[in-house]
Amino acid sequence: MKTEKTRKEILDSLNGLYETGAVAAGDNGKEIFRAKHTGTGRVFLIKSLAESLPVYGFLCGIKCANLPEVYEIYECPDGVVLIEEYVEGELLSSYLSHHTPKYMEAKRIVAQLCGVLSFLHENGYVHRDIKPENIILCGDTVKLIDFDAARVYDTEKTSDTRVLGTVGYASPEQFGMAQSDGRVDVYALGVLLNVMLTGDHPSKKLAGGRAGRIVLKCTQINPDLRYQTVEKLAEAL
Repeated sequence: MKTEKTRKEILDSLNGLYETGAVAAGDNGKEIFRAKHTGTGRVFLIKSLAESLPVYGFLCGIKCANLPEVYEIYECPDGVVLIEEYVEGELLSSYLSHHTPKYMEAKRIVAQLCGVLSFLHENGYVHRDIKPENIILCGDTVKLIDFDAARVYDTEKTSDTRVLGTVGYASPEQFGMAQSDGRVDVYALGVLLNVMLTGDHPSKKLAGGRAGRIVLKCTQINPDLRYQTVEKLAEAL
């Protein structure tokens, strides 16, 4: 909902409803709090962002096994405050620090990500920051988190106006060479698949066999030479 209150005023008004812990992250005007509801005892994330991002409005109220649920959004003059599901599980980055998946396990993870990205792409959104730190393993379910780099695909634009994404996983388009579309997520998924199987970026060590061929196609510099959709990548897996 829209409000004339500032983000700080909204956060102050939530103090009685939630017991907030330490700031989980804080950069570029962003703060993330782990918050326990005083009435129910449920744990949530409260995010304060300096920019209102359309993707969170789209996600609000959507129930999807592979996405955290966004419950409330306060659109303020100086940004946005949102209340989001706190996802219990292990970050893929942590998991990979002590475990190297076999192909079938890596395939299962990437296939689930293809499914949720297909849903996002169909609705005009590109994630643009697929990496192990933005993926949580909840048993057999994979959750994709952190949509702060997500954008709406705009057919009127020829290049991105801001460089966003993570070096190593970000495609060339994200550095201003062209506009990001769903194929930037295909690129990142290829890097992710390789990292899970080898521990390295494909430029340093390429996975063997079928997986390596999939990675190579995903990570072509020219986006026209990649899998054109995440559905095509899922079929190739």
